[in-house]
Amino acid sequence: MSVKTKHILAICMLVAVAFVTGCSFLSPLFPASPQSDKTIAHTNPDWTFPSENELPSVALPDFRPVIAKVMPSVVSVTTETVFSGFFGQYTQRAAGSGVIIDSDGYVVTNNHVVEGARTIYVELTDGRIFSANIVGTDPLSDLAVIKIDARGLPHADWGDSSLLSVGEWVIAIGNALGEGITASEGIVSRLNVSVEVQGNTLCGLIQTTAAINPGNSGGPLVNMAGEVVGITSVKMAALGVEGMGYAISSNEAKYIIPDLIRHGRVTYPWLGVGVYTVDPYVAKTRDLPVERGALIVEIARGSPADVTGLQVGDVIIRFKDKQINNVADLIQAIRSSQVGEEVEITFVRGKSTNTVVARLIERPSI
Repeated sequence: MSVKTKHILAICMLVAVAFVTGCSFLSPLFPASPQSDKTIAHTNPDWTFPSENELPSVALPDFRPVIAKVMPSVVSVTTETVFSGFFGQYTQRAAGSGVIIDSDGYVVTNNHVVEGARTIYVELTDGRIFSANIVGTDPLSDLAVIKIDARGLPHADWGDSSLLSVGEWVIAIGNALGEGITASEGIVSRLNVSVEVQGNTLCGLIQTTAAINPGNSGGPLVNMAGEVVGITSVKMAALGVEGMGYAISSNEAKYIIPDLIRHGRVTYPWLGVGVYTVDPYVAKTRDLPVERGALIVEIARGSPADVTGLQVGDVIIRFKDKQINNVADLIQAIRSSQVGEEVEITFVRGKSTNTVVARLIERPSI
């Protein structure tokens, strides 16, 4: 064996020893602690997790009775919408959900499920299929009511969403992925949430971990008593985002549904401002004197806000008797008012705080 070959072999053996006994190879840099025969004083060989001996096991709730109660009132909604394209007209089918709210065939769903649809079909859990007509729609709340020609239908019980608590079990039932009525369980993650969807702010939403997939829109979110506490509407869909679905609260919906059935639309009071939430960051970057409120960034010409002298740059901090901390607060305060009502608005302009009275008018059609 040549000297060169012996030299290469020695290097390879050294590298092999370095990988196999890496800790020993580096040991001069990290000297071992001196060993001791004494038992370490703080060890306890008899220690166990407290849960093993002290805490009773808690059984999960039985969802079956709830699902069995509600599912007959949940329907699959299929729509056909005609679009015009480069190669002419084409028809697009979409799937959604709905919930029967009385025995005469009124069905609540989402506005975005039926908006622009040429034909609507409703399938009951017993397999019967009906054509449906739109009774009323409301883009601002994303709610709609449709009707089928049927009588004696099973209908859902309406619940009180104000009684919900974070951590409470809920079940979402609907036509997930257009494959038929399914159920998914979860908990209430957050209450009174506001989410902006295509320029419109949905307020008073319930956030839940119950799986909400395409096709679930318009279906009910129910509590463990089998009562509808929400209408599923929105899901955060982004890479790495899970368990962030939203439902319109039953208490929000119960004020809108009667107007849709009686009048075909909802009449909203209108102030005529475009606003942005003020927080400490916005206050600092825009040199505002307050760290909460609704900053006016746009005023419609001839609107109540315009007539009363409100200006872009004003920060609304109070509306009637309600403190305004953000955009959602202002939207809810306006929507809880009446058309024609005179309301007192407190705002900050520069270093001064001012109050004006505005007479709300009906919101123009959108």
